[in-house]
Amino acid sequence: MNVLFEEDGHFRAGSVMTDSVSSLQVELPSGKRSKVKAANVLLRFASPEPSALLAAAETQAGDLDAPFLWEVCGDDEFAFEELAREYHGAAPDAVQSTAILLCLHAAPIYFHRKGRGRFRKAPPDILKAALAGLEKKRLQQEQIEHWSAELQAGRTPPEIAACATQILYKPDRNRLETKAVEAAAAAAGLSVVALMAKAGAFASSHDYHLGRFLFEYFPKGTDFPTHEVPPAGELPDAGVRAFSIDDATTTEIDDAFSVRPKEGGGWRIGIHIAAPSLAIQPGSALADIARSRLSTVYFPGRKITMLPDEAVDAYTLAAGRDCPALSLYLDVESDLRITAKETRIDRVAVVANLRHHEIEPLFNDDTLTAGELPDFEWRDELLLLWRLAEVLEAGRGKPSANGGQMDFNFYVDWEQTTEDGEGRVDILRRARGSPLDKLVAELMIVANNTWGADLRDAGIPALYRAQGAGKVRMTTVAAPHEGLGVDCYAWSTSPLRRYVDLVNQWQMITLLRGEPPVFPPKSEALLSALRDFELVYAAYADFQRAMERYWCLRWLRQRAAAGDTSPLSAIVLRESLVRLEQIPLVLRCPSLPARDPRSRVEVEVEHIHLLDNDARARWVGDLAALTGAAAVSEEELAEEIAEAELPPETPAADAPVPEVTPAAPESGEAD
Repeated sequence: MNVLFEEDGHFRAGSVMTDSVSSLQVELPSGKRSKVKAANVLLRFASPEPSALLAAAETQAGDLDAPFLWEVCGDDEFAFEELAREYHGAAPDAVQSTAILLCLHAAPIYFHRKGRGRFRKAPPDILKAALAGLEKKRLQQEQIEHWSAELQAGRTPPEIAACATQILYKPDRNRLETKAVEAAAAAAGLSVVALMAKAGAFASSHDYHLGRFLFEYFPKGTDFPTHEVPPAGELPDAGVRAFSIDDATTTEIDDAFSVRPKEGGGWRIGIHIAAPSLAIQPGSALADIARSRLSTVYFPGRKITMLPDEAVDAYTLAAGRDCPALSLYLDVESDLRITAKETRIDRVAVVANLRHHEIEPLFNDDTLTAGELPDFEWRDELLLLWRLAEVLEAGRGKPSANGGQMDFNFYVDWEQTTEDGEGRVDILRRARGSPLDKLVAELMIVANNTWGADLRDAGIPALYRAQGAGKVRMTTVAAPHEGLGVDCYAWSTSPLRRYVDLVNQWQMITLLRGEPPVFPPKSEALLSALRDFELVYAAYADFQRAMERYWCLRWLRQRAAAGDTSPLSAIVLRESLVRLEQIPLVLRCPSLPARDPRSRVEVEVEHIHLLDNDARARWVGDLAALTGAAAVSEEELAEEIAEAELPPETPAADAPVPEVTPAAPESGEAD
């Protein structure tokens, strides 16, 4: 005797070795023996052989029409043998019965299973819905296959182009478009990003990286909602001639300075900060815009401003006009002692916007050391401010910037096009801690420290930067900043491009006017702004670093396209990690022999992948170590290793630096 039984969802046939009331010992055609429960036996038969039953039944089942069986069977529950008997008009043999069983089992849309070997036809309305769903799936699969073929041929269907950003950055795998892209990528042996790049889903690798950031942080686009730019109102004339010092690309000019001799000797030095808070009232459209963006986003070649251009134009300290300002005046004696401080709200005549590239060739370490500065406008004022900065720095006991280190400024010419798309980049080295840097940094530290202390002493909450045990944090409580050597430090000098500074300026203005603070003590709105700012500012800084890395790779490709394939010099950070000297790019160099940190080597850069934002270096040889000021310090080495090893990195943007590169080490926290 042979039996057909069900085991683990599969039908099997075998010869009965022993048979009892509750179970059977069955030998399968493979020779394996199994213990089968009697309840799992569906059919007992003498012929054909077990090894032939299922093969013959599958062949016969292929000729059966499930819709026809559905039509002829009754509405009541039935066993497969009953339907086989009715279908064949006589007692069916084992093959015929098994063929009916296989057909019913393979057609769950038409027949609902009610038990082992028992079925019931699907109700007409349920069958109709199921068939409609089946047809829908068939059409969807055809659509997926069509889109997949188009993508593999290098074309992006309009339907996929419409949701390309979501597919790239946050794919919904239930969508047909996503399924089509993933199917095409698998068939082509490419990543989804590489496939969509080949199909022209985005214009360039730059757009791909920028698009990811915008998708996450500006999902509604970078355009500003409807807003008005109110005037600041009538303000007293400061009676000074002020000038600013910034990078050539800076448009959000937050700070300017003035120098006026005092009767009897000494000077009255003014630190003038743009005051958009005089017109932008909390709760207004512009205030809500600043609260939502929290900071200007900087990246090479472009920026996304915190405030609309009209608002920036209205309150930036542009030369040739009188500008509303929050001014800190320092009474400085002839021996450079500060004997008094006064904060005023006034209107300042800005007469010059000095630019680094114009002033630094005339005013730098070399010309100052020589003791004979060239004759140029603002020479005397700059010299006085630099001498004061030297005294302020010595008084704090902390450097405002790590001298000897290099900063890198990125300039992208969008009028030019390379093989990688629009834009040609120039990366210029600039020594950190120049006299101009120190001058600006020290005066900003004075302003941020003074105003933070004024708010603290008045019991008015503000947003402070504090540093202890090497860690910088934001807080609503005034606390020391060990890296700067000050008892408190409140960012207040960049209100056009940082929401924290705008908040602190609101608080300071209410103090000067004797009004209730915008944010009272224990304000939940202030705490919320602090938390949101920290998260968003860190994310913006990560994006800036990622885009600087991208443009470093573009610079390398530009260099190679120009025919320059010579090795590049690099500094060993640790193990196989190196940083190029010409540009601020850290790479893995697997072939690097064991070398001490700060060693200099020659490398060739290969395998540049712009979409992955990565490349790899290959060791070529060793170079002589740098000496003197050009040598890499332990602090610089530690800083670069930390930045290379900690993605995403925490913000360290506190030093006054050009607008194009606002991040800097914690030790120079000023801006």
